[in-house]
Amino acid sequence: MADRVLMVGRTRYRFPLQPNLRRKFDALDRRLDVHVLATAATGADAEAGGDGFELVPPHRPRRLDGPLFYLELPFRVARQLRRFEPDAVIAQSPYEALGIFAGRMLARRKPPVIVEIHGDFRTATRLYGSGARRLLAPLADFGARLAVKRADRVRTVGPFTSRVVRDCGVEPDASFPAFTDVSTFATPPTAPLPARPAFLFVGVLERYKNIECLVEAWRRVARWEPRATLRIVGNGSESAAVERLVAELPEQTHWHRRLPARGVAAALDRTSALVLPSRSEGLPRIAIEALERGRPVIGADAGGIPDVVRNLRNGLLVEPESVPSLADAMLRVARDGVLLDRLARSARPSAEHLCLSPEEYARRVETLVA
Repeated sequence: MADRVLMVGRTRYRFPLQPNLRRKFDALDRRLDVHVLATAATGADAEAGGDGFELVPPHRPRRLDGPLFYLELPFRVARQLRRFEPDAVIAQSPYEALGIFAGRMLARRKPPVIVEIHGDFRTATRLYGSGARRLLAPLADFGARLAVKRADRVRTVGPFTSRVVRDCGVEPDASFPAFTDVSTFATPPTAPLPARPAFLFVGVLERYKNIECLVEAWRRVARWEPRATLRIVGNGSESAAVERLVAELPEQTHWHRRLPARGVAAALDRTSALVLPSRSEGLPRIAIEALERGRPVIGADAGGIPDVVRNLRNGLLVEPESVPSLADAMLRVARDGVLLDRLARSARPSAEHLCLSPEEYARRVETLVA
């Protein structure tokens, strides 16, 4: 009989599931009996959650959605432990793990808890959301470290996240990437590099993505390399800075608040390099997707970006928080065609070890649970 596993996280699901998520859960279901406790994108998705999914509907007002989710989590976990009686519980982050530990006490059940570390949990209250969250940083750090230490198993997604866990005095039990469906980016042949220098940024417009550094660096690059263009894909609290940039440099700057995966792949095909100046990342998915499309990455030497971007092999690493360093790297790519061609040719082969099939991902999860 397959092990019963409860997966708990803040991921927002829409139903019917997207094909990539369907492949992931189909592969898991062939090896394990999986139930999911997560959040719904809409109230309708919560009602249509499907077999094995308990989806928490979004709370209003939106600023209360996160706090209410975590306040309710121990009670929802306790109910799942009594009904489903899992052999193990997988927490998407240390914060969900705290709710699971409380739920175990309420249910008087003690299945092993596996805590996943997808990024630097120390930045959750410092670089995400409103500035008021920083007041919670000491308490959040204490809780996250406690969860990591109390976990029965800890799984990371790469070298950087493993170092975060070791800083807590814990050795990870396993380290492997999350399943990332890159078929949209890997299946078509790579497109030729554009004749004119073009750069792309894809991501939420939030503090941790270091949007202000990108904006200031682009002002310099646009002035010194008038042929170059920048396309920005994303939305968030830093949108006003991007709006001002587009108004200032309308001929060289283009902005899309949202693009589907195929649209991002098409944008990469028109790009010389992806730009990723983030202050912190776990294992950056967009960087992997860019490499799969044969495009090098200009990234900050911070967080998990160096786990993906190898300096002068498949991209350029720049000094974190440095506008001059980022601008210089973009100009170097724009002006050195030989370097750009070499980086682009190495891009796709360098990403192979970062892309797990659904079957391989499910096999590794099964091994960890066992």
